Amino acid sequence: MTATPSAPDELIAAAKAVCGEFRLSADFSAGGVGAAIRAKSGRIYTGIAIDLACGLGFCAEPAAIAEMLKNRETRIQAIVAVGDDGTILPPCGRCREMMAQVDRRNLDAQVVLPGDRSALLRDLLPEYWMEKRSGA
Repeated sequence: MTATPSAPDELIAAAKAVCGEFRLSADFSAGGVGAAIRAKSGRIYTGIAIDLACGLGFCAEPAAIAEMLKNRETRIQAIVAVGDDGTILPPCGRCREMMAQVDRRNLDAQVVLPGDRSALLRDLLPEYWMEKRSGA
């Protein structure tokens, strides 16, 4: 893991811009986490988390990935998730796996982490099973 350079500031700002929890009902909400991806093309895609019952919701990272895919891009240069209190959040295992499966070259994507740090996705997925299987 390395110190995060200032370049992720634009991504952090983009994630914060879409973040802000709002109630869908008494028990459910959306927007408590925002994510931003800088695709290999340089375009920035954002998404928000949806918190529903029984695991039906999803994290902000897949929402941003879906926006990227909608625009026919698969390569992630950098990604960050931010809570509505401004806290940078590391991606969960499901989100890490999704990034890698969308395009295994995303293993070289920069993941912005708390504490002014970053890491390559591959460092957050040690012994990644698809690399062993496909020889990537």
